[in-house]
Amino acid sequence: MTNRFCNRRQFLRTMSLGAASLALPQALFGDRQAPRRPNVVLIFTDDQGTIDVNCFGSKDLYTPNLNALAGRGTRFTQFYVAAPICSPSRASLMTSRYPQRAELTSNAGGKRGMPGHQVTIAEMLKAAGYRTAIFGKWHLGEQPEMSPLAQGFDEFLGHKGGCIDNYSHFFYWSGPNRHDMWRNNKEHWEDGNFFPEMVVREAHRFMEENRDRPFFLYLPFNVPHYPLQGQEKYRNMYAAFEEPRGSYAAFVSTLDEKIGKVIHKIDLLGLRENTMVIFLSDHGHSVEARTFGGGGNAGPFRGHKFTLWEGGIRVPCIVSWPGHIPEDEVRDQIAISMDWIPTIAHYCGVKCLDRTVDGKNIASVIASAKSSSPHKVLHWQHANQWAVREGDWKLVFNGPATVYKGRRIPSQRIFLSNVAADLSETNNLADKYPEIVRRLTERHDEWAREVKQQ
Repeated sequence: MTNRFCNRRQFLRTMSLGAASLALPQALFGDRQAPRRPNVVLIFTDDQGTIDVNCFGSKDLYTPNLNALAGRGTRFTQFYVAAPICSPSRASLMTSRYPQRAELTSNAGGKRGMPGHQVTIAEMLKAAGYRTAIFGKWHLGEQPEMSPLAQGFDEFLGHKGGCIDNYSHFFYWSGPNRHDMWRNNKEHWEDGNFFPEMVVREAHRFMEENRDRPFFLYLPFNVPHYPLQGQEKYRNMYAAFEEPRGSYAAFVSTLDEKIGKVIHKIDLLGLRENTMVIFLSDHGHSVEARTFGGGGNAGPFRGHKFTLWEGGIRVPCIVSWPGHIPEDEVRDQIAISMDWIPTIAHYCGVKCLDRTVDGKNIASVIASAKSSSPHKVLHWQHANQWAVREGDWKLVFNGPATVYKGRRIPSQRIFLSNVAADLSETNNLADKYPEIVRRLTERHDEWAREVKQQ
């Protein structure tokens, strides 16, 4: 059991006092200044398939900027998110908590969202003196107490719902037809401007204005989530591809270009060695009708968005901080998106969230391929599906039907696999190892009871 959480006001007061105490040495010793804390740029993409970056195995995409980021950083091969859909995954990233503990287990909308008393990474870093901003997709709630500015961010430009048309900025799904673009708490109109480029523009401005102080910049790009609106040069690049891969690929390369522009600006400002850049996707690729039934690629893994098979929850992830963490290296240890808050707190020298968190500090894993994963067991639950991973064993309950390498695999109520030996999760070992099924089921039941205790 981790630390019991405190209330929001107590947490922020404690953090503010901690930030003030960290400033004392400079006041006492004059010119003997403590090293500046590193900036943090957290890039979170949307519906990007498990291997849909060249350096993660894609052979048909053009992603030079993400490849370069991996070349100057550490790439993870067994990195997970806490949910196979958007809002719960984002809630976990922002709070270092399982979605059940973050109190958001389905997608946000209307009055549903992450409660305002949850404490985010932005609040943690803001209390330590960081300037904070989010430009992109929020999708954690539309009510005032759930908005980015109520959750520790100084600035926000983006959409609060799940998806928008990138030029009109109207909600892209079903009625009513409504505009969803905001600057801070006011509706914002930029008819015809391409939203991913707007994200880059705001990121550039924010970094320029805050180049002389530590900043936290959260860039949840809404790409390659539908609608698939890749730019013309990339549509031309993939014109010979079959659909929907061609449209999806064009949008991924558009995304790669925008990420490259952000990183290039960090270089131009002379901040690269003082800025930690983290890149990951929110979950696996979509096969919804609005994205023409697919386009993404999970490679050897079975599953996609909405499933707890590997293709739904295993994502590409890179961390880069030249001069401070290993470059052009790969880590095979198990890690999860909830780990970023404790890890960032470690690197930035700030107090971590003083409440129950489920993530672990993975700095030792980043430092060495020989370091053990801090996770003995990981859990997932989405609707009536649940999954447990313990070492190489993974148990999936109510696993939905999927199409894998052109073959339809029916739904399975209890599915046990050894992930190391069977990346595809197509060899069910449940009948062969009933004692492992029983043990992992007990682990799940215990976890389900524990995360509901607030």
